[in-house]
Amino acid sequence: MTTHLQPTGSAYFISKDTALAESHTLSVLVDNEPGVLARVIGLFSGRGYNIESLTVSETEHASHLSRITVVTRGTPHVLEQIKSQLERIVPVHRVVDLTVRARDLGQERPIERELGLIKVAGNGEHRVEALRLAEAFHAKVIDATVSHFVFEITGKSSKIDQFIAIMQPLGLIEVCRTGIAAMNRGPQGM
Repeated sequence: MTTHLQPTGSAYFISKDTALAESHTLSVLVDNEPGVLARVIGLFSGRGYNIESLTVSETEHASHLSRITVVTRGTPHVLEQIKSQLERIVPVHRVVDLTVRARDLGQERPIERELGLIKVAGNGEHRVEALRLAEAFHAKVIDATVSHFVFEITGKSSKIDQFIAIMQPLGLIEVCRTGIAAMNRGPQGM
């Protein structure tokens, strides 16, 4: 009697295909020099990885180092590939997956904050309601005329999303967001 086995692939291959995509926050310490950001972004675009949020700023002036904070989504296998490929770029000093590091330390997700500037036009009752809601969200008025406001709001991205959604029917005109700045909780540095 002959038994025919169907190829099923390795368990490693199956786990890659069935794993769920997760959102992770990566912190990348790089030299502050021309072209570094383009190389990092090129890695993502060249391999079809999406960037949900991107923030860059010099963090150590004397050392000429910048910190790139990237929020991306992928399976655990894809996220490992991204980290590995980022670490191979020459001006990259360190790549830390803040999401995994927090989990390994038994902590909540990293502290993540974003700044939003929200312009809302309105008169009469809409104007009063926009001000009332802004106060409830701890948004500050940073510019105002008789026909519009510009609010400044900081917090988690979900808070800013919610504020934008409630301002939509009140006369939302324009939105500008910084992207996420993040760091892990606790005394450890990057």
